[in-house]
Amino acid sequence: MITMSKTYTPELAPEVLDRLEAYADVFRDDFSHKRQATWSGIYLQGLLHDGERKSIEPLSARVTLPPGLDAKDPEQALQQFVNQSPWDDQVLAKRYRQHLAETFASPEGIFVFDDTSFPKQGSHSVGVQRQYCGALGKKANCQVAPSVHYVGPAGYYPLAMRLFLPESWAEDEARLDEAGVPKVFRQAKAKGSIALELLDTVRGEGLPGWLALADAGYGVSEDFRTGLASRGLKYIVGVTDEMVVFTEEPRWDPPSAGTGGRPRKRHRLAESSPRPASLKALAERTRFRKVTWREGTKGKLSGHFAWLRVWPGGGWATGECAGAEPVWLLIERQADGKLKYAFSNLPLATTRLRAVRLWKTRWPVEQGYQQMKEELGLAHFEGRSWRGFHHHVCLVMMAYGFLALEQLRAKRDPAEPGKKGVPSRRSPSRRSVAPCSGCLARGRGRIVRTATHVLIAGSKGWKF
Repeated sequence: MITMSKTYTPELAPEVLDRLEAYADVFRDDFSHKRQATWSGIYLQGLLHDGERKSIEPLSARVTLPPGLDAKDPEQALQQFVNQSPWDDQVLAKRYRQHLAETFASPEGIFVFDDTSFPKQGSHSVGVQRQYCGALGKKANCQVAPSVHYVGPAGYYPLAMRLFLPESWAEDEARLDEAGVPKVFRQAKAKGSIALELLDTVRGEGLPGWLALADAGYGVSEDFRTGLASRGLKYIVGVTDEMVVFTEEPRWDPPSAGTGGRPRKRHRLAESSPRPASLKALAERTRFRKVTWREGTKGKLSGHFAWLRVWPGGGWATGECAGAEPVWLLIERQADGKLKYAFSNLPLATTRLRAVRLWKTRWPVEQGYQQMKEELGLAHFEGRSWRGFHHHVCLVMMAYGFLALEQLRAKRDPAEPGKKGVPSRRSPSRRSVAPCSGCLARGRGRIVRTATHVLIAGSKGWKF
C-alpha cells in the first residue's frame, strides 16, 4: 500500500546549500560547456527563491552569482541560457530521472498521466491556440502539455512533459520553423499518443512500475487503454458518463451472407442479448458503499463508491465492441452528488477498497502540479520557442526533484526536530520571510522560504 504525507515547511540548516550544489553537480557533465552548467545552478537557485514571479526578469534580480562569474547582465545571460543555448533537455531529463530513481524507484511504482495548461495572450507562443484550458476550466487561448509522473512508496516526482501541437500548428511549416520545433516533434498527435510515447521513454530507461492512472481526458480513448494493456500495465482511467456498457455479457450474431444486399462483415447484437446502458443511467440504479481510503490531516477521507464488472459497449450498433473483454467500472459519488467514473483492468479478485485506494494515489500529482506552478514557476515562462519552453520545464522538474529529496531526507532523519543542526517542521506557508534581492546580493543572511523548504543564504552567498 502506497501512503503519502502532506508536504511541510522544514527549516533547513545552512548545509542545504552544499547539498544543492552537490545536486547541481550531478548534471554538470550533461552540458557541453562549463558555463552552461554554472547558469543551470543559478537558474535552480532562482526557482527555489521566494518571489511572486519566476520568469527570467524578476528571477535574475534575486539570484546571487558565484564568485568569479563574469556576467554584467544576469538577465540577458539567463535569457540566452534558457531560450537559445543548445543544451539538450532530453539528455538532462534522463539524468534527472535516473538520479531520482535511485531513491524513489519501486516495483510498486505507479505512472500517473495528466496534462497541464498555460493561458497565453497572442498567437506566437509555440502550440498556443483556443482550446480547453484546465487552468481556467473553460476554452481559452493556451498551451497544453501532456505529462507522466511517478508515485511510489517513498514519494512522488514528475517524469516528463511535452507540448501538444494542434493541427493548426503541425500544418504550418513557417510557424514551426519560427518556434524552432524539432523535426521529430512536428507531427500532429493526440495527447494520449504523446503520453504513451513519454511512458515508453521512461520505462525504456528501466523505471519499474505496474499500474497507470489517468483522468477522463485520456481514459475515454480506447486506443490509450489498449496501449496501456498491451504494455503489460494494469490501469484505472477516468471515463465520461456518456459511455455505454453491458452489465451482462452480450451475445453477438456473427457476420453472415446477406439475403439480398451486401454481406455483413461485422457482428450484430443478437435479439436475445442484454442491451447496453449509459454510465449515467447505470449509476441511477446502482448501490454505493462507503469507503475510507486514508487518514487525512482533518480526519479520515471517505466517500461512496460502486465497483462493478461490465463489458465496454462503444460502437455496439455496428459490432465494434464484439468480443471485448470485461473490465471493472468504478463509480464515485462525491459529497456534492457529482459522479465520477473510471474503467480498470485490475484482476478479477480486486476488492473495492483496494481499487479506491489505488485510484486516490493520484492526489500527490495534483499537489505537485500546484507547487510547481505556484512556487517553482512552471507557469511563469514567458518565451515563445519550443526550446525555451522545454528547457524551463526540465529545470523546474529538477528543482522539484531537489525538494523531494530534501523532504525525504528530513523524514528519515531519526534525530528530533529542534536539536542543533536538525530541521524543525512547520506547517506549509507560501511565503514567510521575503528577502530583498539587494541583501542577498550583498551576502547578508536572510531566509528564503518555498512551500516545501526554507533555504538560508549565508554570508558567503550561494555556491555554484
